[in-house]
Amino acid sequence: MAADSLTPEMVYEAILNAPALSKVVRSRNPKTGKAERLYVIKGMTFDGLEIYTKGKIVKEEGIDVFYVLISSKKSTDI
Repeated sequence: MAADSLTPEMVYEAILNAPALSKVVRSRNPKTGKAERLYVIKGMTFDGLEIYTKGKIVKEEGIDVFYVLISSKKSTDI
């Protein structure tokens, strides 16, 4: 976020305005070594800036509870 001068509010707007998940990526958690799914969400801020975020969805008792943001940046593909 800092490298692209993004504020938390800009990232929140992009996530909330995203039409859908862009893709799912298989990854390994660097701390535990366990396989996990990371989700890419591309959305726009209210000012029209496209932002790319990557995170994971945390489940509790089999229910998707919240999105944990791992990284975000300005989208390079338009």
